[in-house]
Amino acid sequence: MTRQDPQTKLILFDFDGVLADSLVMYEKSMILTFQTMGRPIVTNRAEYLDLFEDNLFDGLIKKGVDLEEFFRASTAIARPDVPKIPEPFFQMIPVVKALKDRHTLLIISSNGTETIRNTLVRHDFLDCFAAILGADFNFSKKEKIEQVILLHQADRQQTYYVGDTTGDIREAKQAGVKTVAVTWGWHNRERLRLADPDYLIDTPEELLSI
Repeated sequence: MTRQDPQTKLILFDFDGVLADSLVMYEKSMILTFQTMGRPIVTNRAEYLDLFEDNLFDGLIKKGVDLEEFFRASTAIARPDVPKIPEPFFQMIPVVKALKDRHTLLIISSNGTETIRNTLVRHDFLDCFAAILGADFNFSKKEKIEQVILLHQADRQQTYYVGDTTGDIREAKQAGVKTVAVTWGWHNRERLRLADPDYLIDTPEELLSI
């Protein structure tokens, strides 16, 4: 267990929609997964984005989805027209590299750790992050945030979660940390505003001023 320097912020990033430009990729994958399962729960973008009003996995369970069946189906749809590794938002890379010189950065995501790591390695910014906590670590972002705070002995008022959906903002608020909503991701500005984040930003460069 390490104690966080009081002058250093702990900045926790969502991956998809914040660091990775992956909406089209995963929207398509989700629709194909439910087609494979014979359950048209998600058939368009609006229905897909609605899943992220709260925690994704809690939302799927509420809709009666068996998560083991869901993961089997999602694995089964591997096709050449569905890419495996998302591309980053390239304007985020220099911002992240600048932030890591002053603060401790981690990724807390509903994506898989290996997928996240592959994107970071491919674009040479893996070393910016102290750790990656994906869905394979824990489904709950709230619990992952709390575990990271405990590990780093961090001040919640110096801990920031950067997300792009109302679900991100709600889980981070439940964990008692500062919330930063970004508008270049999956939920639009108005939808994010209704979640009442501490910061609502439109460009990656604004992260340098939080």
